[in-house]
Amino acid sequence: MTGSSAGGIRLLLSRHALRPPAYALVAVVFLIIVALDVVSPSRAAAAERGTGFGTWAPISAYGWHGSMLVNGVHTYCITPGAPAPTGQSTDHGVSGSAAGLSAQQLTGINLLVTTYGQTEDPVQAAAVAWAVKAIANREETLHAFGYRGDSLAGAIHWTMSALSPQHDRAVQERAVAYYDEAMRAAPGPASANGALVFAADGADHRNGTLRVETSTPATGTITLTNAVFAESGSATLENASTGSTYAIVAAPPAEGRPYTVSGTGRFDAGLAAAVRHFTTPGGQETAGPAGRVHFDASGADAAPRFPPFSPTISTRVVAREAQGGPYIDEVTVIAADGSWPRADDGSFLPVRASAVVDRTATEPVPGSAIPEGADVAGTLELTTDPTAGPAAKYTVASEWEMSAPGYYTAVWSVRAADQLPALVAHTGADFAWTERFGEPSQVAVIAPAPPAPTATPAPAAETPPQPPADAHPAELAATGAEADSLRAPAAIAVALLSLGIAIVTSRRPWSAAPLTIG
Repeated sequence: MTGSSAGGIRLLLSRHALRPPAYALVAVVFLIIVALDVVSPSRAAAAERGTGFGTWAPISAYGWHGSMLVNGVHTYCITPGAPAPTGQSTDHGVSGSAAGLSAQQLTGINLLVTTYGQTEDPVQAAAVAWAVKAIANREETLHAFGYRGDSLAGAIHWTMSALSPQHDRAVQERAVAYYDEAMRAAPGPASANGALVFAADGADHRNGTLRVETSTPATGTITLTNAVFAESGSATLENASTGSTYAIVAAPPAEGRPYTVSGTGRFDAGLAAAVRHFTTPGGQETAGPAGRVHFDASGADAAPRFPPFSPTISTRVVAREAQGGPYIDEVTVIAADGSWPRADDGSFLPVRASAVVDRTATEPVPGSAIPEGADVAGTLELTTDPTAGPAAKYTVASEWEMSAPGYYTAVWSVRAADQLPALVAHTGADFAWTERFGEPSQVAVIAPAPPAPTATPAPAAETPPQPPADAHPAELAATGAEADSLRAPAAIAVALLSLGIAIVTSRRPWSAAPLTIG
């Protein structure tokens, strides 16, 4: 019993007119009625005369040819031959199995009821009604009112010429056109669903694709988050079709942080192979519009995208010529590829680097292998400052000292195995960078100490000749310094005398006679 019937029950009873048992019985019956009204489905609505021609009655000579209004919706008969649905009608919602009709029949009927049936034009409503009945059951529709032929137009003329001769021709033409259009409609889906499938390029996180996967062909509009379509540069794509793959370019929302590309879409799969189904006890089943099949689809990356990061190091030893002490290096960590990853709080993820310092006897050739005879002098360690970021310079001093002569060369390395997991997600687990050996900027030299000078003996003094031990003192005097000093003037005097005689002699005439001195 419906709510209206329950509400219509009036218990005009007097407590004094009934004995207590009878009064209690009436009260119980009333409560049962109220309970049934509460738990029953929503009350049905009576179908009303809609738009069209004929007699609005369960049975009449020429019937009713038009729409039936149920809750303001124009519905049309899908069980021709049954009485008009003038009683209470129940709305079963959108159904893909109404009256046992096929998907093609339901699609065609939905096309007509949705596209042309919601009208106040009696000619159009009558034409839709004839076409819908013919799709549902052509034979019953043609012969229900005594027509014996096999033409839809002929059956319409048989009836409409009696109901409304002035509209007979127009109803025929429209009904035949509607029927042909509906019969050509491909069966649509009763419902549909889909998903957006994203794939990232393994070589470049910024590139990738989007594939539209749905249960039935459809077109729609897709809007991306954190990406744009490669062809247009826009985050929105209209007329996207199912089964298609589209190239996309990611647009990370924040530099250096992992992110996810996602998207949503609204799709149209065409007319539904369904109708809004109404039934009336003892009367016709009718069909209201089910419209088109619209559905939403969404999707996102299966895993976050991590912008790649390839850290490298530039270094310079503080002083090439050293006298010993610690090895001091100036280190700068930079991003050779990508941007420096950040933590959730916005700080820069720290990078850990280490170096091995080798000592060689000769200066290394840049890019050469480390000599087998090289000694490991020690190591260096560096962890970058989370607040400093790219291009910050660090001064790293060893805890050990350069004590032996030679060439000290540092070789820095950055390996994924030494990093935090959050950083490895950007570098990759196999990342490793190593500075080449022998970089001139990385060589510190301790020269060997100069050799100590060797002492040379002083030259021996000359010893004068010594006289014989038994010499006379006078002889000692003659052989001494005094005798030497007297001997020189005498020699000079003799030389001058000889020169004078020679000069005189040369001036006298030469005579062979003996010189007579008298």
